[in-house]
Amino acid sequence: MPATVARSALQSLWHQLRPAPMQVDLRERLRASAGAGLGILLAGLITAAAARGWLGATAAASPWLVAPLGASAVLVFCVPASPLAQPWSVVGGNTLSALAGIATLHLLHGPVWALGAVAVGSAIALMFLLRCLHPPGGASALLMVLTGTTAWGFAALPVAFNSLLLVLVGTAYNRLSGRRYPHAQVSLPVAPGVSATPQRFGEAELDAVLSRYNQVLDVPRDDLAELLHEAELLGYRNRMQVLRCSEVMTQPVITVVYGTSLEEAWDLLRQHQIKALPVVDRVQRIVGIVTRSDFLRAAEAGQHLGLAARLQSLLKPSTTTHSDKPEVVGQIMTRHVRVASHDRPVSEVLPYFAASGHHHLPIVGEQARLVGILTQTDIVKALTHAA
Repeated sequence: MPATVARSALQSLWHQLRPAPMQVDLRERLRASAGAGLGILLAGLITAAAARGWLGATAAASPWLVAPLGASAVLVFCVPASPLAQPWSVVGGNTLSALAGIATLHLLHGPVWALGAVAVGSAIALMFLLRCLHPPGGASALLMVLTGTTAWGFAALPVAFNSLLLVLVGTAYNRLSGRRYPHAQVSLPVAPGVSATPQRFGEAELDAVLSRYNQVLDVPRDDLAELLHEAELLGYRNRMQVLRCSEVMTQPVITVVYGTSLEEAWDLLRQHQIKALPVVDRVQRIVGIVTRSDFLRAAEAGQHLGLAARLQSLLKPSTTTHSDKPEVVGQIMTRHVRVASHDRPVSEVLPYFAASGHHHLPIVGEQARLVGILTQTDIVKALTHAA
């Protein structure tokens, strides 16, 4: 028992710690890697050139590239849609954090580990306050403390200048390689009169869930909503693919035979509040279907009477041996009937109801025998079930 418990605990720990698979292909990985390398290269070269022009002989002794920029490059080129990778987050987060680190050295004295903790904590609070949360910003603040940097200008050159150059390279590179950057973090309102695609949840519901979650998400709000809607739609389609007619059809089916009187068939339609009666033979095979529309068409013969009177005349059995009017179901039924097999996916029969105007579809099983009927009401229930 102890061995089993230990093994279960190890499996649970591994399940929590193991890295998730990367849902990006090789092309995207190469695109991001090349972009990050290019961004660092250009930021370093341009900053070095600018430092020589501005500082002259002292440029050689001045840093021209800061380490946190490497982490910023990962965000800008690998996850350009992230709220943490947007231009204000990169420039503002790195620069303000560097200022927080420099200010810590000016205001406080103590061991490096204590000053580093204060600098990083202050930087994060400042980034939250000014909406520029950027993980490498914590490294920028810590770097100032570890290197003992007290010059306020260091936050401008190289920190702010590096960050600005990286953002400019990231903007050009991401757009040229098919990625939207900068990525707007606030959804545009739908213009009046413009119909949006029906969705299962709206802006208010998403805001409520995010507020309850109460954690920073490394994904923009509009992308999150779009991903959720697409996943929901894909799930709906997949469920519809596996949902069979036999699972949603109405059974048992009320049927009639060829020789059923019109009066009896009409009474069945009214009694059960249905619109169609399959007509079957002795082994339950479909030979036709009779609907309310068939009765109304058959009643049109006596044009000099009202509809109710014509229908009543049609349903009344003739007292003579020979009659010019229909007497049984077989004389007015529709003979060509579209049917579907019981194991057919519901998704495949939806066009019959949507485009062809069908209200009912007989379902057949083994040896083409009637086993049920699919109605518009059943379809609505199926759609609700799938959703």
